[in-house]
Amino acid sequence: MSLRKLPEIKAFARPQSFQWDAPSEVLAKWAETPKAAAEEGDTVVSILDVIGEDWWSGTGVTAKRVSAALRSIGPKDITVRINSPGGDMFEGIAIYNLLRGHQAKVTVEVLGWAASAASIIAMAGDEIRMGLGSFMMVHNAWGVVMGNRHDMRDAADLFDSFDSALADIYEARTGAKRAAIVDMLDAETFMSASEAVAQGFADIVDKDLAAPAEGGTGQSRASARDHLDVLLARQGVPRAERRRLLREASGTRDAADPQDTPGAVLDIAAARQLLATMKA
Repeated sequence: MSLRKLPEIKAFARPQSFQWDAPSEVLAKWAETPKAAAEEGDTVVSILDVIGEDWWSGTGVTAKRVSAALRSIGPKDITVRINSPGGDMFEGIAIYNLLRGHQAKVTVEVLGWAASAASIIAMAGDEIRMGLGSFMMVHNAWGVVMGNRHDMRDAADLFDSFDSALADIYEARTGAKRAAIVDMLDAETFMSASEAVAQGFADIVDKDLAAPAEGGTGQSRASARDHLDVLLARQGVPRAERRRLLREASGTRDAADPQDTPGAVLDIAAARQLLATMKA
C-alpha cells in the first residue's frame, strides 16, 4: 500500500449522458509543450497524454494501461512522470487508486502539467516533485451533460458528489482545511511549482527534473491534431464530436475500420474549412 495514509475513492457509476474533457485553456497551454519524456527506466510509469482513451488515435492514458505497467514492474519503488492536461475524471480516480495501492514507494515527478484529472493522479505520490516551470491545476468536476431537465438536475447532484470526492483527495494529501480546498476548486486554481509546494500539493521543487524533450515527425502530427482539438474545444464542441470532426479532417474512416490510419496527417484545407464552419 501507499506509504502515506491516503483515502481510497470509491468508484462511481459512469453516467452515460456525460462527456468528460480537460478544460480548453489547459489543453491550449499543454498543446504548446513537447510531450516526450526523458530517458526512462524499467520502474517508470509515464503519464504524458490526455487522461482517458482517445478512440480515434488509440492514445491517451487509461487505468488499464497503468495497471498493466504496475503488474509488469511488480512490488518495486516506482517513479510516475506526469505531463498531462487532464481529461476523464473517472479514469483519473481509477489511476489514483491503482497507484495508491502500489506495494512500494511512489514518487511523482511533474515535468510540465498536472492539471485537472492529472492532478488527482499526482496526489497518489508518497513524494511529489515539481520540475522548474511546471504547473498544477485543480478545479471542480467539469463535463458536458446531454438530456432533459431531469437529467440536468440529476447531473448537478452527481457533480456535488464528484466534487466532494475530489476534495477528499486534496484535503488528505495537503492537510489544508476543507473550506480552503473547496475555495480553490471553485476558483479553478493554477499553481506554479513553488506555489504547489507552499500549498501542500507537492513536496519539493526539483531543479534537476528534465523538461520534456522534442519528439520527431509523429509528435509533430500529434501536435497539429492537439492544436486543432484546442480550437474546437474553445468553440464548446464536446470531445466525441471533436474526434469525429478530426477524423474527417484527417481523411480517415471510422475508428472501428481496421484500415483506419490513426497517424494520418491532417488535411489543412479540410481543417480550415472545419474551423470556418465553427466560426460561422
